[in-house]
Amino acid sequence: MATFHCRSAFISDVHLGTPDCKASYLLDFLRKLRCEKLYLVGDIIDMEALARRTWWHADHGAVIAEVLDLARRGVEVIYIPGNHDAPVRGLAGQCFGGVKIELDAVHEGADGRRYHVSHGDEFDPEQVGRTWMVHLGEVMHRFICWTNRRVHAMRRRMELPYLPLSIIVKSHIGKALAYIRAYEERVANDARERGFDGHICGHIHFGHVRDMDGVLYLNDGDWVEHCTVLVEDHTGAMELIHWSEQYAPLGRASRELVLPSPAAALALAPLTRAKLDLAELRPAA
Repeated sequence: MATFHCRSAFISDVHLGTPDCKASYLLDFLRKLRCEKLYLVGDIIDMEALARRTWWHADHGAVIAEVLDLARRGVEVIYIPGNHDAPVRGLAGQCFGGVKIELDAVHEGADGRRYHVSHGDEFDPEQVGRTWMVHLGEVMHRFICWTNRRVHAMRRRMELPYLPLSIIVKSHIGKALAYIRAYEERVANDARERGFDGHICGHIHFGHVRDMDGVLYLNDGDWVEHCTVLVEDHTGAMELIHWSEQYAPLGRASRELVLPSPAAALALAPLTRAKLDLAELRPAA
């Protein structure tokens, strides 16, 4: 694929500055991207991790350079900081290198639908904490990510496609899935109360396209585990796609039809074996 054309793209939870970041896949996507708007929906640079340990790969700097180059070429780039790059929130309203920094945004689709865009950490209940990872335990989560890195490195040496091991594991943990579903309900309810057609966020590292009683919940996933991006085509349809050695559409929402993200692709069947076609997905009930 020489270029990838869309109207708007939404990326979050890149976590530059951590070994888990799949910067090479994101860099490949950005270099092929041709769009009008690019939303960086938080946790782009993991300032929390960098405060604990300095770690930076050349690809991480290249990702930043590519974003700045897109802005120079006329793409409207909006950066909405998350909880891991929260210090940037103090710069809201300013513009750096053509990148606008905002606390949140309202995106109007080509079909007239209006979406509230935010990182999503504001929907974490206080009793739960800032992320759903507390259900797994921080130590367990780090072990899963560490294992994911090792498996990924081994598969690359064997010239095998990316395997989202951590997502497969966490998708089988009941408490994690229960938290994700409750989170989606809170986000959708907030969008409904504000009069939006949907909400676009990241934060929980679980990409999803879901219609919730007439309100669209759109989570763009992450570039630590999923390697996913949410894109809008020129008709206003929203699509969640996986991007690594192979391209895989995971869900689509147009005015006429919502094709929800297939659970099998994320929880049961590795994306390396799931060469998905949107025609194979069942419409939402």
